[in-house]
Amino acid sequence: MKFSKLDYCQYLLSGQINYTITNLADDIKKISHDQINRYLRAEKLSHRLWENVKPLIQSHDQGYIILDKRYSQ
Repeated sequence: MKFSKLDYCQYLLSGQINYTITNLADDIKKISHDQINRYLRAEKLSHRLWENVKPLIQSHDQGYIILDKRYSQ
């Protein structure tokens, strides 16, 4: 089974709390954590994607969106 963008989007939309790759790999028994990790490293997210989801993000005083660089420490 090959992991796709549709698989990942469905996981994010249906998840309630835990959005980790490990949790996703546990849910999809035929896909390993390493396969999902390789897919996400190779996938390029476009500016258009951000423009599509930006209106859906709700601002909250105690909420955060953290964007981390791939190799930051």
